[in-house]
Amino acid sequence: MTTLVTSGPFVSAVIPTHKVATVKPNLFIYRDELLDGSETFILSQGESLNAFRAVYLGTQRVPGLELPEDRCVLFAAGRYRRWIGARLKLTTSDLARLRALRPALVHAHFGMDADIAMPIARSLGIPLVVTFHGWDATVRDDVFRRRSIALNRWVRRRSDLARTAARVVCISEFVRRRVHEKGFSPDRTMVHYIGIDLRKFAPDSTLERKPVVLFAGRLVEEKGCEYLIRAMETVQTKIKDVELVVIGDGHLRKQLERQARSSLRSYRFTGWCSPAVVRDWMNRASVFSTPSIVADAGDTETFGMVFAEAQAMGLPVASFAVGGIPEAVEHGVTGLLAPERDTDALANNIVTLLTDGSMWCRFSAAGQERVKRLFDLAKQTAKLEQIYDEVIQEHRAGVNAA
Repeated sequence: MTTLVTSGPFVSAVIPTHKVATVKPNLFIYRDELLDGSETFILSQGESLNAFRAVYLGTQRVPGLELPEDRCVLFAAGRYRRWIGARLKLTTSDLARLRALRPALVHAHFGMDADIAMPIARSLGIPLVVTFHGWDATVRDDVFRRRSIALNRWVRRRSDLARTAARVVCISEFVRRRVHEKGFSPDRTMVHYIGIDLRKFAPDSTLERKPVVLFAGRLVEEKGCEYLIRAMETVQTKIKDVELVVIGDGHLRKQLERQARSSLRSYRFTGWCSPAVVRDWMNRASVFSTPSIVADAGDTETFGMVFAEAQAMGLPVASFAVGGIPEAVEHGVTGLLAPERDTDALANNIVTLLTDGSMWCRFSAAGQERVKRLFDLAKQTAKLEQIYDEVIQEHRAGVNAA
């Protein structure tokens, strides 16, 4: 049996507007683990909502992002539930407390989390929206089945989610194609770029750019750091004093450090850094390069918010043209994209961006403009709220018709 734990009073926010009180409807944002440090996009999106008030639901808190304590709901038995892949079973008490929040909708992030959250939407009689972000759409089913009991159950139950979800939001066209291949109807799938906060990601022109090639991401196979190190060996033979800076952590860190130590003249691994520190490096570096690949299991870069962040900071990109990266980076306009795993082409592109000042300036300006046009968090969140409104109206119409 699960026990619902609430960490504070949950009431709809009252916001004064010209002395007239308006009540924002609550919106449940479901993520099984609240909230990993790499998932700033979920928190940023939730906290940028204007017409709704985000209440975060999950089964456990994990070290990572700081959440608003008065808007978190936890299910205490979550760790056991996650391991066996069972769906939530809500008690009468659970339902009473959730209903008291009067949510208008549940928005689950990642496919497996939406599968877990379906009973919440069904029990409360509210619509469910799911966002597919990456691995949940790209990893092969045979790999899912081998990885765990929970993921095997998710594959077998995925058709239920395809029937139930009111909208299936995909973070890129690349993800939408993969979601269609897994049985989700094109009629209810759509692309929505999450966006980034341009108040935070704005370059400081007073800071001097250094001959630094910057990598930022998890140190795992699909992020392709080993290919960047190979490319940088060539770059450092052609350009004096250029340095590789690797921000991030992961199980491949020691292996990658050994590779860099044996082949590079100037490099540093910083480990995990705060978003503010990452932004500072983006403001000082000359090239951003996270050359993601398609991993053996199918994992790959499905969009890459970090590419949009780098371009917003005026930092041109050199990467591989895989997954959703060509949607985030316009080849020949905001960056240079090489064929996957082609380290010679990657090295040549990095050298070009480091030595061709005219191209660098064009790409820097074009990247900032493109991010403002396509990936502004405020604009994208307004579009998301339109999706919420459509889903809620359709749901009400269906209930009334019944």
